[in-house]
Amino acid sequence: MTDLIFGASVYFPPLFKAVLLGFFLWLLLHRLLRDWIYSGEIWHPTLLDLSLFVLCVSAAMWLLRVIA
Repeated sequence: MTDLIFGASVYFPPLFKAVLLGFFLWLLLHRLLRDWIYSGEIWHPTLLDLSLFVLCVSAAMWLLRVIA
């Protein structure tokens, strides 16, 4: 059983790593841009949030690829 737990902790798929890292990056950017996003200058703030999240996950995937 301990081998299974250790093996699962070693093998953590890169996509999950990118989503986790991208989420924290999105949290940081969302905090910085929140006033601008919800000020009314943007047509749909939710779509901007979603696209910002996708860009953050993509950047995290690229970052993980460059580092490894």
